[in-house]
Amino acid sequence: MTTFLVVNGPNLEMLGKRDPGHYGTMTLAEMEDRIRDHAQKLGAEVLFCQSNNEADLVNFINHNSPQSNGIIINPAGLTRVGYPLLDACIDSGLPVVEVHLSNIHSREEWRADSIFSRAVSATVGGMRWMGYIAALEYLTTLIKKEV
Repeated sequence: MTTFLVVNGPNLEMLGKRDPGHYGTMTLAEMEDRIRDHAQKLGAEVLFCQSNNEADLVNFINHNSPQSNGIIINPAGLTRVGYPLLDACIDSGLPVVEVHLSNIHSREEWRADSIFSRAVSATVGGMRWMGYIAALEYLTTLIKKEV
């Protein structure tokens, strides 16, 4: 079966409470349910990890990437500084899509500088939870070699 890793960085467990103007009102659990449902429609499964600790995210990728087909990552607060996390994504050898719930280019200047954008297959921003769906669609099409 096709398996995608969905990796969410610091503070994303606060979704639904945190700045709904930028991030919406959906909780992380609700978002995961929608992603899981859509993945099933595509014939795929998803494994989720959210942590405020970069080492946990790195370990999750390193442990699960050999049996996976792609990574969807929202590095959140690690977007500018998460070099170990970026290395784990690169070392996995998998296609990676970077997702941001808000449009990081229309916010504070410092948010727009992503070390991940230079190394990933695609970047999605500003679509809130739907960015993860777009990433799923892209990765599914990519691994079928239809792109």
